[in-house]
Amino acid sequence: MRWIRFVVAIACLVAGAAVGALNRDLVSIDLGVAAVATNTGVALLVALLIGVLAGGLAISASVVLPLQRRLARLERKAIATAPDAGS
Repeated sequence: MRWIRFVVAIACLVAGAAVGALNRDLVSIDLGVAAVATNTGVALLVALLIGVLAGGLAISASVVLPLQRRLARLERKAIATAPDAGS
C-alpha cells in the first residue's frame, strides 16, 4: 500500500512539474482589489489545489460530519441501554 501511495505522489509531482514547465506564458489575474502576475502553469496548479481543497471541504461537510453525529448519537444510545456491568 505504501508503494502505491509513493508512486501516485511521484506521478503527481512529475505531472505538476510538466504543467509548470510547459505553460510559461505570463498571465495577470485580477482579483478585484489586487492583480497577481504569474505564469500559466502556476495559475493552473493553484486553481487545481483550491478545487481539491474545496471539494474535500464539501465532502467533509456533507458526508463525514453527519456520519460522525449519527455515530455519536448511536453510541450514547448504546451506553444508555447497556446492562450494568457491575451487577
